[in-house]
Amino acid sequence: MTDALKRLSDEGVAIWLDDLSRKRITSGNLAELIDQQHVVGVTTNPAIFQKAISGGEGYGQQLADLAARKVTVEEAIRMITTADVRDAADILRPVYDATEGQDGRVSIEVDPRLAHNTPATIAEAKQLAWLVDRPNTLIKIPATKAGLPAITEVIGKGISVNVTLIFSLERYREVMDAYLAGLEKAKAAGLDLSKIHSVASFFVSRVDSEIDKRLDSVGTDEAKALKGKAALANARLAYEAFEEVFSTERWAALDKAHANKQRPLWASTGVKDPAYKDTLYVVDLVAPGTVNTMPEGTLEATADHGVVEGDTISGTYEQSRAELAAVAKLGISYDDVVQLLEEEGVEKFAVSWNDLLKSTEAELERLAPTEA
Repeated sequence: MTDALKRLSDEGVAIWLDDLSRKRITSGNLAELIDQQHVVGVTTNPAIFQKAISGGEGYGQQLADLAARKVTVEEAIRMITTADVRDAADILRPVYDATEGQDGRVSIEVDPRLAHNTPATIAEAKQLAWLVDRPNTLIKIPATKAGLPAITEVIGKGISVNVTLIFSLERYREVMDAYLAGLEKAKAAGLDLSKIHSVASFFVSRVDSEIDKRLDSVGTDEAKALKGKAALANARLAYEAFEEVFSTERWAALDKAHANKQRPLWASTGVKDPAYKDTLYVVDLVAPGTVNTMPEGTLEATADHGVVEGDTISGTYEQSRAELAAVAKLGISYDDVVQLLEEEGVEKFAVSWNDLLKSTEAELERLAPTEA
């Protein structure tokens, strides 16, 4: 084991785990990761819950109780997922207290089928915050066009938000604008801005997966030389945008009111291509004031053989711009790629949610008591 995770933390990168299950909570595994692997937060998504609940371990009694009460499948899933998030939040509470609310956070996502419905997203976010009822929760809202005004409204009500499914630099700037607008609303309403936190989840590996596929189609040596570079370039330029936005006069006014910066969170950091080092989207995205949420395999790989060499983002912006320009020069449209990835991201989470609905409904029917 190296001290890579400690070094990462020392460099200002908050390590979060991109996974949650009831077994992880009850076995003491989550507490162990916090204690030994520098984990200071947890992210969930519909795919993670689908895998955990469909696996079944630890959910039997609650499912039986819900079946006895004849609740709807949607209510059952919300009762199950919010219970897991609440318990994880309690385990992370000491981290939350020690970091004054910055870390020790657990994220839970609004129903992904609402991604293009602003009023429903707002209503669902309020409901989730009420259901979980823990100060160290983040409500995940997708960075769709419809999600942007929802982010502003929810932040304006004092609810902390994890903005998810960000792929493009333009959309990321819109997300930061939505966050600042929300803080301004909260300030006008007299809320304590120091209590409102947010992260912006910028997706990494999927950018390489899509662009690499297109580079392979081009097939030239020049194209092959660019493989595995676009995702890092994109994320690094996102950090540049973060630095710019949070050094403006607009931010300075909110900073005076004790507002918190919306930290960039590197998501989708598991490496998909075995040709790349398995710690690529961790050790090459090190900069202060960031979060990296990792699947357990990536966390273990980083702990085992990750080489953290300090800040690997600052000073890379010109090179990053040149790499994205080289990809565009080969006829690969950045706008087309990021739009496709957003659409696919929303769709994949909706599919996972629907699969979870079906498998949970089958369990509720199986466990339903027979009428006397």
